[in-house]
Amino acid sequence: MNSFPTGFWMQLSGTIGKPRKLTSNVLQPDYSRVQLTFWWPGGSPDLRLVLGGNAGAMVSFWLVNPLTKKLRESPLLARAAPFVLFLCITALQGQLGEASRYWLYLAKTIVGIGLVWMMYPLVTEMRWAFSWEAVVVGVGVCVMWVGIDGFYPKLGKGGGPWNPHAQFGQDSTLAWVFIVGRILGSTIIVPPLEEVFYRSFLYRYFIKPEFQLVSLGTFQGLAFVMTAVIFGFSHYEWLAGILCGFAYQGLVLWKKRLGDAMTAHAITNFLLGLWIVWKGAWHFW
Repeated sequence: MNSFPTGFWMQLSGTIGKPRKLTSNVLQPDYSRVQLTFWWPGGSPDLRLVLGGNAGAMVSFWLVNPLTKKLRESPLLARAAPFVLFLCITALQGQLGEASRYWLYLAKTIVGIGLVWMMYPLVTEMRWAFSWEAVVVGVGVCVMWVGIDGFYPKLGKGGGPWNPHAQFGQDSTLAWVFIVGRILGSTIIVPPLEEVFYRSFLYRYFIKPEFQLVSLGTFQGLAFVMTAVIFGFSHYEWLAGILCGFAYQGLVLWKKRLGDAMTAHAITNFLLGLWIVWKGAWHFW
Protein backbone atom coordinates (compact mmCIF):
# COMPACT_ATOMS: atom_id res chain seq x y z
CA MET A 1 0.00 0.00 0.00
CA ASN A 2 1.39 3.38 -0.98
CA SER A 3 1.50 6.44 1.26
CA PHE A 4 -1.28 8.95 1.72
CA PRO A 5 -0.81 12.34 0.09
CA THR A 6 1.18 14.63 2.35
CA GLY A 7 -1.64 17.15 2.42
CA PHE A 8 -4.97 18.23 1.01
CA TRP A 9 -6.56 21.61 1.58
CA MET A 10 -9.12 23.97 0.10
CA GLN A 11 -9.34 27.75 0.29
CA LEU A 12 -12.23 30.09 -0.53
CA SER A 13 -11.27 33.69 -1.32
CA GLY A 14 -13.34 36.82 -1.83
CA THR A 15 -15.72 39.01 0.15
CA ILE A 16 -18.56 37.64 2.28
CA GLY A 17 -21.43 36.65 0.01
CA LYS A 18 -19.28 37.18 -3.11
CA PRO A 19 -16.68 34.42 -3.35
CA ARG A 20 -14.16 34.93 -6.12
CA LYS A 21 -11.87 31.90 -5.91
CA LEU A 22 -12.04 28.31 -4.64
CA THR A 23 -8.71 26.48 -4.60
CA SER A 24 -8.08 22.82 -3.82
CA ASN A 25 -4.56 21.45 -3.41
CA VAL A 26 -3.17 17.94 -3.19
CA LEU A 27 0.43 17.61 -2.01
CA GLN A 28 1.97 14.28 -2.95
CA PRO A 29 4.53 12.44 -0.77
CA ASP A 30 7.30 13.58 -3.14
CA TYR A 31 6.09 17.17 -2.63
CA SER A 32 4.71 17.50 -6.13
CA ARG A 33 1.45 19.40 -6.18
CA VAL A 34 -1.86 19.26 -8.04
CA GLN A 35 -3.98 22.39 -7.73
CA LEU A 36 -7.42 23.17 -9.12
CA THR A 37 -8.76 26.70 -8.93
CA PHE A 38 -12.29 27.86 -9.78
CA TRP A 39 -12.05 31.58 -10.47
CA TRP A 40 -14.77 34.23 -10.78
CA PRO A 41 -12.95 37.41 -11.90
CA GLY A 42 -15.67 39.99 -12.34
CA GLY A 43 -18.29 37.26 -12.20
CA SER A 44 -16.92 35.37 -15.22
CA PRO A 45 -16.17 31.72 -14.40
CA ASP A 46 -12.75 30.27 -15.06
CA LEU A 47 -10.81 27.24 -13.95
CA ARG A 48 -7.07 26.70 -13.67
CA LEU A 49 -5.14 23.44 -13.33
CA VAL A 50 -1.65 23.76 -11.85
CA LEU A 51 0.84 20.88 -11.84
CA GLY A 52 3.86 21.38 -9.60
CA GLY A 53 7.00 19.25 -9.56
CA ASN A 54 9.05 18.48 -6.48
CA ALA A 55 11.74 20.83 -7.78
CA GLY A 56 9.27 23.69 -7.66
CA ALA A 57 8.57 23.83 -11.40
CA MET A 58 4.97 24.74 -12.15
CA VAL A 59 2.81 24.25 -15.20
CA SER A 60 -0.40 26.25 -15.22
CA PHE A 61 -3.38 25.75 -17.52
CA TRP A 62 -6.30 28.18 -17.77
CA LEU A 63 -9.08 25.85 -18.81
CA VAL A 64 -12.35 27.70 -19.19
CA ASN A 65 -12.15 31.33 -20.27
CA PRO A 66 -9.81 30.66 -23.23
CA LEU A 67 -12.38 28.11 -24.43
CA THR A 68 -15.59 29.98 -23.77
CA LYS A 69 -15.38 32.42 -26.67
CA LYS A 70 -14.31 29.72 -29.14
CA LEU A 71 -17.09 27.39 -28.03
CA ARG A 72 -19.72 30.06 -28.56
CA GLU A 73 -18.40 30.66 -32.08
CA SER A 74 -18.12 27.00 -33.10
CA PRO A 75 -20.82 24.33 -32.65
CA LEU A 76 -18.16 21.72 -33.47
CA LEU A 77 -15.81 22.88 -30.70
CA ALA A 78 -18.68 23.20 -28.25
CA ARG A 79 -19.29 19.46 -28.61
CA ALA A 80 -15.73 18.21 -29.08
CA ALA A 81 -13.35 20.43 -27.07
CA PRO A 82 -14.77 19.71 -23.58
CA PHE A 83 -14.56 15.97 -24.22
CA VAL A 84 -10.97 16.25 -25.50
CA LEU A 85 -10.01 18.30 -22.45
CA PHE A 86 -11.59 15.64 -20.23
CA LEU A 87 -9.50 12.99 -22.01
CA CYS A 88 -6.32 15.02 -21.53
CA ILE A 89 -6.85 15.11 -17.77
CA THR A 90 -7.53 11.37 -17.88
CA ALA A 91 -4.15 10.87 -19.55
CA LEU A 92 -2.46 12.64 -16.61
CA GLN A 93 -3.78 10.09 -14.11
CA GLY A 94 -0.86 8.19 -12.62
CA GLN A 95 1.76 10.55 -14.05
CA LEU A 96 2.38 12.18 -10.66
CA GLY A 97 2.67 8.97 -8.66
CA GLU A 98 0.30 6.05 -8.12
CA ALA A 99 -1.95 8.05 -5.80
CA SER A 100 -2.55 10.63 -8.53
CA ARG A 101 -4.68 8.07 -10.37
CA TYR A 102 -7.27 8.66 -7.68
CA TRP A 103 -6.78 12.36 -6.89
CA LEU A 104 -6.80 13.29 -10.57
CA TYR A 105 -9.95 11.25 -11.20
CA LEU A 106 -11.63 13.28 -8.49
CA ALA A 107 -10.17 16.48 -9.98
CA LYS A 108 -11.35 15.39 -13.44
CA THR A 109 -14.86 14.97 -12.10
CA ILE A 110 -14.79 18.50 -10.66
CA VAL A 111 -13.53 19.85 -13.98
CA GLY A 112 -16.25 17.85 -15.73
CA ILE A 113 -18.92 19.60 -13.68
CA GLY A 114 -17.61 22.92 -14.97
CA LEU A 115 -17.43 21.66 -18.54
CA VAL A 116 -21.01 20.33 -18.54
CA TRP A 117 -22.23 23.57 -16.97
CA MET A 118 -20.37 25.55 -19.64
CA MET A 119 -21.75 23.39 -22.48
CA TYR A 120 -25.38 23.39 -21.34
CA PRO A 121 -26.49 26.68 -22.94
CA LEU A 122 -24.45 25.97 -26.10
CA VAL A 123 -25.44 22.36 -26.83
CA THR A 124 -29.23 22.33 -27.06
CA GLU A 125 -29.55 18.55 -27.47
CA MET A 126 -27.73 17.93 -24.18
CA ARG A 127 -30.89 17.56 -22.12
CA TRP A 128 -31.65 14.55 -19.90
CA ALA A 129 -34.72 12.53 -20.90
CA PHE A 130 -36.27 9.55 -19.14
CA SER A 131 -38.09 6.69 -20.84
CA TRP A 132 -38.67 2.99 -20.34
CA GLU A 133 -36.46 2.36 -23.37
CA ALA A 134 -33.60 4.17 -21.66
CA VAL A 135 -34.02 1.96 -18.58
CA VAL A 136 -34.09 -1.23 -20.64
CA VAL A 137 -31.01 -0.25 -22.65
CA GLY A 138 -29.12 0.96 -19.58
CA VAL A 139 -29.75 -2.22 -17.60
CA GLY A 140 -29.20 -4.43 -20.65
CA VAL A 141 -25.83 -2.89 -21.47
CA CYS A 142 -24.65 -3.38 -17.89
CA VAL A 143 -25.69 -7.05 -17.94
CA MET A 144 -23.98 -7.51 -21.31
CA TRP A 145 -20.78 -5.71 -20.14
CA VAL A 146 -20.40 -8.04 -17.15
CA GLY A 147 -21.75 -11.13 -18.88
CA ILE A 148 -19.29 -11.30 -21.78
CA ASP A 149 -16.26 -10.44 -19.67
CA GLY A 150 -13.69 -13.20 -19.96
CA PHE A 151 -14.91 -14.40 -23.35
CA TYR A 152 -12.72 -12.14 -25.49
CA PRO A 153 -9.19 -10.66 -25.30
CA LYS A 154 -8.90 -7.15 -23.84
CA LEU A 155 -6.81 -4.23 -24.97
CA GLY A 156 -3.65 -3.32 -23.06
CA LYS A 157 -4.22 -1.41 -19.85
CA GLY A 158 -1.58 0.62 -18.02
CA GLY A 159 -1.27 -0.01 -14.27
CA GLY A 160 -3.30 -2.33 -12.10
CA PRO A 161 -7.00 -2.17 -11.27
CA TRP A 162 -8.35 1.14 -9.96
CA ASN A 163 -8.88 -0.02 -6.36
CA PRO A 164 -8.87 2.67 -3.65
CA HIS A 165 -9.05 0.01 -0.91
CA ALA A 166 -5.67 -1.36 -2.03
CA GLN A 167 -4.19 2.11 -2.35
CA PHE A 168 -5.47 3.84 0.79
CA GLY A 169 -6.45 1.00 3.11
CA GLN A 170 -9.37 -1.41 3.25
CA ASP A 171 -12.58 0.44 4.11
CA SER A 172 -10.72 3.66 4.86
CA THR A 173 -12.67 6.91 4.65
CA LEU A 174 -10.47 8.14 1.82
CA ALA A 175 -11.05 4.96 -0.18
CA TRP A 176 -14.81 5.40 0.07
CA VAL A 177 -14.53 9.07 -0.91
CA PHE A 178 -12.87 8.03 -4.16
CA ILE A 179 -15.30 5.17 -4.78
CA VAL A 180 -18.36 7.36 -4.28
CA GLY A 181 -16.72 10.13 -6.32
CA ARG A 182 -16.06 7.75 -9.20
CA ILE A 183 -19.59 6.34 -9.22
CA LEU A 184 -21.11 9.82 -9.15
CA GLY A 185 -18.71 11.14 -11.79
CA SER A 186 -19.33 8.21 -14.15
CA THR A 187 -23.08 8.52 -13.62
CA ILE A 188 -23.60 12.29 -13.85
CA ILE A 189 -20.61 13.77 -15.74
CA VAL A 190 -19.36 11.11 -18.17
CA PRO A 191 -22.71 10.40 -19.94
CA PRO A 192 -23.40 13.95 -21.20
CA LEU A 193 -19.78 14.50 -22.26
CA GLU A 194 -19.49 11.20 -24.13
CA GLU A 195 -22.97 11.14 -25.60
CA VAL A 196 -22.64 14.66 -26.96
CA PHE A 197 -19.27 13.85 -28.52
CA TYR A 198 -19.99 10.38 -29.94
CA ARG A 199 -23.73 10.11 -30.54
CA SER A 200 -24.48 13.74 -31.38
CA PHE A 201 -21.34 15.18 -32.96
CA LEU A 202 -19.19 12.35 -34.33
CA TYR A 203 -22.01 10.22 -35.74
CA ARG A 204 -23.61 13.16 -37.57
CA TYR A 205 -20.22 14.51 -38.69
CA PHE A 206 -19.50 11.19 -40.43
CA ILE A 207 -22.74 11.67 -42.35
CA LYS A 208 -22.13 15.32 -43.20
CA PRO A 209 -19.50 17.83 -42.03
CA GLU A 210 -22.31 20.36 -41.55
CA PHE A 211 -23.54 18.02 -38.82
CA GLN A 212 -26.15 20.35 -37.39
CA LEU A 213 -28.16 19.90 -40.59
CA VAL A 214 -28.46 16.16 -39.85
CA SER A 215 -31.35 15.09 -37.62
CA LEU A 216 -30.54 12.96 -34.58
CA GLY A 217 -32.99 10.41 -35.98
CA THR A 218 -31.14 9.99 -39.29
CA PHE A 219 -29.71 6.49 -39.86
CA GLN A 220 -26.60 5.93 -41.96
CA GLY A 221 -24.99 2.50 -41.79
CA LEU A 222 -21.32 3.41 -42.15
CA ALA A 223 -21.54 6.22 -39.60
CA PHE A 224 -23.39 3.89 -37.23
CA VAL A 225 -20.63 1.26 -37.37
CA MET A 226 -17.69 3.69 -37.36
CA THR A 227 -18.93 5.63 -34.34
CA ALA A 228 -19.54 2.45 -32.34
CA VAL A 229 -16.13 1.02 -33.25
CA ILE A 230 -14.30 4.21 -32.26
CA PHE A 231 -16.26 4.34 -29.02
CA GLY A 232 -15.55 0.67 -28.36
CA PHE A 233 -11.81 0.90 -28.91
CA SER A 234 -11.58 3.80 -26.48
CA HIS A 235 -12.32 1.21 -23.78
CA TYR A 236 -10.24 -1.61 -22.35
CA GLU A 237 -13.29 -3.85 -22.87
CA TRP A 238 -13.45 -3.04 -26.58
CA LEU A 239 -16.11 -5.58 -27.64
CA ALA A 240 -18.49 -4.58 -24.87
CA GLY A 241 -17.79 -0.97 -25.83
CA ILE A 242 -18.75 -1.56 -29.47
CA LEU A 243 -21.99 -3.32 -28.54
CA CYS A 244 -22.68 -0.56 -26.06
CA GLY A 245 -22.12 2.03 -28.82
CA PHE A 246 -24.63 0.26 -31.05
CA ALA A 247 -27.21 0.25 -28.25
CA TYR A 248 -26.84 3.91 -27.29
CA GLN A 249 -26.79 5.11 -30.90
CA GLY A 250 -29.82 2.98 -31.69
CA LEU A 251 -31.63 4.58 -28.78
CA VAL A 252 -30.83 8.06 -30.13
CA LEU A 253 -32.13 7.05 -33.56
CA TRP A 254 -35.28 5.49 -32.08
CA LYS A 255 -36.16 8.41 -29.82
CA LYS A 256 -34.75 11.11 -32.14
CA ARG A 257 -33.12 12.85 -29.17
CA LEU A 258 -29.95 12.50 -27.12
CA GLY A 259 -31.35 12.59 -23.60
CA ASP A 260 -32.48 8.95 -23.47
CA ALA A 261 -28.98 7.75 -24.36
CA MET A 262 -27.55 9.98 -21.64
CA THR A 263 -29.93 8.39 -19.14
CA ALA A 264 -29.18 4.85 -20.37
CA HIS A 265 -25.45 5.55 -20.13
CA ALA A 266 -25.89 6.87 -16.59
CA ILE A 267 -27.88 3.77 -15.55
CA THR A 268 -25.24 1.47 -17.02
CA ASN A 269 -22.37 3.21 -15.29
CA PHE A 270 -24.20 3.44 -11.96
CA LEU A 271 -25.15 -0.25 -11.94
CA LEU A 272 -21.68 -1.28 -13.09
CA GLY A 273 -20.15 0.79 -10.29
CA LEU A 274 -22.37 -0.94 -7.74
CA TRP A 275 -21.42 -4.34 -9.19
CA ILE A 276 -17.72 -3.52 -9.02
CA VAL A 277 -17.92 -2.52 -5.36
CA TRP A 278 -20.22 -5.41 -4.39
CA LYS A 279 -18.21 -8.12 -6.14
CA GLY A 280 -14.76 -6.53 -5.83
CA ALA A 281 -14.52 -6.64 -9.65
CA TRP A 282 -12.03 -3.78 -9.75
CA HIS A 283 -10.65 -4.82 -13.14
CA PHE A 284 -13.66 -3.11 -14.76
CA TRP A 285 -12.21 0.20 -13.49
